[in-house]
Amino acid sequence: MPSPAPRDLHLGFTDAELASSPYARFFRPDMAPLSAHVREAIAVGGQAHELFASVEGATALQHSGYWPVETGYSLCPDGAARVFVLTHMTGVTPAMWDWWFAWHGSEAQRYKLWHPRAHVHVAWSDGRSDLDHYIGRTSNVVEYVGSPRLGLTIRFVRPSSVGLDEGRLAAAGEVAICARGGIAGTPVETGWLIHHLRPTPDGCEMRSRFWLGGGNVRPRGMESRMGAVLGGVASRLNPLATSQASDLLVHCAQEMSHLATILPDLHAAFAKSADGAKSGVLS
Repeated sequence: MPSPAPRDLHLGFTDAELASSPYARFFRPDMAPLSAHVREAIAVGGQAHELFASVEGATALQHSGYWPVETGYSLCPDGAARVFVLTHMTGVTPAMWDWWFAWHGSEAQRYKLWHPRAHVHVAWSDGRSDLDHYIGRTSNVVEYVGSPRLGLTIRFVRPSSVGLDEGRLAAAGEVAICARGGIAGTPVETGWLIHHLRPTPDGCEMRSRFWLGGGNVRPRGMESRMGAVLGGVASRLNPLATSQASDLLVHCAQEMSHLATILPDLHAAFAKSADGAKSGVLS
């Protein structure tokens, strides 16, 4: 069982943390306004679910070009929500994000750098810190998505588990972070997420995909037909609202674009090179 989160949960860095933390110089509480394409998606509101592929269609992420909707959301007939977000990142590589997902989950202060107005706490369920991988591990997070503060589990899985060709990803210099999401303290996993990163001439772009609720719900460890039946019952008891989809779109757009502004410097300061030395020198 994961250890409980500490009782003194708080947003941001305290004055004492700012004075002593090795990450303080990267903590930037002011966040840039939402990008124009995100503001447009919010103004448009929910769209037809046929424009948003299901998780079974995730393999198409490896096709060239873009999907009919890259930033937007929909509520499906079965009560599921599909939330997609495109984030352009100048000067960032896909490999930096692969490093980040292994690195940030060991300390709450690292996690708070990602979204200073919403991230509260993080811990690995295995109790281990500073491993160089995340696949096969579960991250327990506390964060605000909109107004509610949520305790969530993120169980990272191999890209091949959602049909992506891992050899093809590597050959193209792409990264796909894939996970099963759930609600902490419950025996249920409520959705899937993929952050697909592919290089661009000036950096990379992240195509985030969330499939939540409805037919995506399963009791943990039960991907069988019985699991689908039980998941359907659970999803009907707690249907998703339009505001939850919209809040998630905003949250994702904010955190990804914000971290992109500091990720190259974070990576240079804290990532380890092949010989185990830090790749950068802290000042």
